[in-house]
Amino acid sequence: MTMDVHGRDLRYFVAVAEELHFTRAAEKLYVSQPALSKQIRALERQLGAPLFDRDRHGVRLTPVGTALLPHARAVLAAWAEADEAVRRARAVEQATLVVGMSTSPGRGGLLPAIRSRFTEAHPEIRLKLRQVGWEDPTAGLADGSSDVAFVWLPLADAERYRWAVVATEPRLVALPETHPLAGRERVDFAELLDEPFLALPATTPELRDHWLALDARDGRPPVIGGEIASTDETYEALVDGLGICLVAAGNAPLLTRGGVVVLPVDGVSPSRFALAWRADDTRQLVQDYARAAATRTLP
Repeated sequence: MTMDVHGRDLRYFVAVAEELHFTRAAEKLYVSQPALSKQIRALERQLGAPLFDRDRHGVRLTPVGTALLPHARAVLAAWAEADEAVRRARAVEQATLVVGMSTSPGRGGLLPAIRSRFTEAHPEIRLKLRQVGWEDPTAGLADGSSDVAFVWLPLADAERYRWAVVATEPRLVALPETHPLAGRERVDFAELLDEPFLALPATTPELRDHWLALDARDGRPPVIGGEIASTDETYEALVDGLGICLVAAGNAPLLTRGGVVVLPVDGVSPSRFALAWRADDTRQLVQDYARAAATRTLP
């Protein structure tokens, strides 16, 4: 009798079965190809039969692998449901809603207003604010560590999420106070095309492109002066003269601490700040918080 097949083994098997390519499956699983091959061989030894035929023409499922595949998928799906059931049960037990953010939503009294509306309906629920680095544009939604999150649009994998825009703000340009344009009242984005820009991490391509204003460059690639992953890094890079950057109007006070000026910039679309949640999260608490956010919006 076959015993002790782990969920990891089944995930690895299903990934290779779906890709029919060990390297692509390894990339999908974020493991090395040798480690994946070793694990599949161990599973084959445990089952007493090969799961894949491998030759110079490619990878194919054996009859045993074909027989195992639907059951492996069913086991993984059942475990995912069980894991979600446990997560939801724990959330109810703890009576906590985790609100992720990478940028403070305190602008214009936004957060207190949402909290007030939500706690009026759910006084027993504890709201836990969670700060998340800029490397995760979903502020914890993607890995499940946040229940709802204040994020900047656009989001990667947009079909996975729902959101309500809570603030639409012009994008301004932040410059070192020694910059030749720093004394102007406003600038046109066309004047900035050859300037070095500070860019968000490459792990957030959609937001990186948005804050580099690729949609306003007519195909001209931006000059990258440095990468930034926090407000403090942005301020220091500006003061050091590494580049300039676009910033939402509500975040401008975070950078104007001395040595930096912020100006209106023409020729770029506004930014959108939103409260987001996972599309498959139908919990009433999440929906009620989203409703509270959608009711209290800023122009």
